Amino acid sequence: MSSVLHLVDREQLTYDGTQLTSLWAFRRYRLQGDSIVSFRGSCRVDVDKLVDAQDALDGAFIYSPDMLHFIVEHFDLDLEKAVYRQRMLIVLIRETLEKAVGGGVISRAGDDLFVGERKLSVSIATVSPVSTLIHIGLNLNAEGAPVPAIGLGDLGLSGEAVYELASRVCAAYAAEVAGIFQARCKVRGVS
Repeated sequence: MSSVLHLVDREQLTYDGTQLTSLWAFRRYRLQGDSIVSFRGSCRVDVDKLVDAQDALDGAFIYSPDMLHFIVEHFDLDLEKAVYRQRMLIVLIRETLEKAVGGGVISRAGDDLFVGERKLSVSIATVSPVSTLIHIGLNLNAEGAPVPAIGLGDLGLSGEAVYELASRVCAAYAAEVAGIFQARCKVRGVS
């Protein structure tokens, strides 16, 4: 059975892009295999560390004083599948958030979440020599963000509720991946 290890770290960590490397979850947490890890902390990714080439060409950078981060790693090299997983994860986050805040105020455009015209998330999928990787960050506090942004705090989520959200999202992602694997294993081929 295909399984995704998941963990929510309550230690504050700054996301600077260096976490989006192969075996980060194994080296830091001893999670060996496909994984999703969530943690809270500031975010500062300068132009030279951006994975998104369009953003780098545009001179963009990513900043938030406080974010909820998700790092996913799968040990395959299919970048298109990683983008599908990234989109699936952002949909799961949206569904989980809407249950937590009691309403449908969050919209999705591609791999990003918005409330009105204000951006709630950052997201990227990439490939390493041994795996595919995803980072999604949700603003908790959007003060100083380089684009019009909103945070989970503006939606009424703070304190322990942030970690509960992280735990629900990680578990939902692991369950979804396991369910996809099981769906593959129960159908007969057709000719």
